[in-house]
Amino acid sequence: MKIAVIGAGNMGGATALGLAAACPELGITVTARHAATLEKFAARGLQTSLDNVAAAREADLVVLAVKPWLAQGVLEELRPALAGKLLVSVVAGIPAAQMLEWISPCGVRAAYTVIPNLAIEVGESMTFIQELCGTPETLATVRALFDAVGKTDVVDERRLKAGMMLASCGTAFALRYVRASAEGGVELGLYPKEAVEAALQTVKGAAALLEARGTHPEEEIDRVTTPGGITIRGLNAMEEAGFTAAVIAGLKA
Repeated sequence: MKIAVIGAGNMGGATALGLAAACPELGITVTARHAATLEKFAARGLQTSLDNVAAAREADLVVLAVKPWLAQGVLEELRPALAGKLLVSVVAGIPAAQMLEWISPCGVRAAYTVIPNLAIEVGESMTFIQELCGTPETLATVRALFDAVGKTDVVDERRLKAGMMLASCGTAFALRYVRASAEGGVELGLYPKEAVEAALQTVKGAAALLEARGTHPEEEIDRVTTPGGITIRGLNAMEEAGFTAAVIAGLKA
């Protein structure tokens, strides 16, 4: 399969690099406005182009990965090259009805809104997929592609928005916890590098534990919190400072 990633920004670039690493058999071309932007992709063995239309014309699947305010204009530019193609938009925040209106003259074979997160670059994305138009076969193709770089969930538009907050924006929220935890570790006496490494491994281990055991987070918390012990004191202090309420408020905001 040949894939054109239109836009080499943070998400487009991460998607291209992640797919190239996970599926080296794919022919991936990345586009950008400026040649300098494409140098790192060429160095990793990907094809690059400054011509969006030419890249899309040669592809079987086109990934639209531009800023939201550029999406309509880029789709109009791509219109001559999209007929019969499979279109995946990783552009966040555009309603399905709006996207369908923009692509209706293009004659695409199938179209999906796909929201990965930056961990797609290292094969660990949580990706949400919403079908705009297509068939079971095209959906299976898209899902298999993104399953290669993490986990996927097929959702409706309402849940797509929730998934974006939890998993895409959530990458920043999780990293903010790591930063706060590392800062606390330094205050307690660790060197900064030690504290960051410990925080990262702890988060990684906690996630692996939940995944391996298939338990609810609170069940694993109970295994750590000895009655009258230091862990429950720390948890209660965090709750008094609004930890859970702050996380939920951030997601809802």
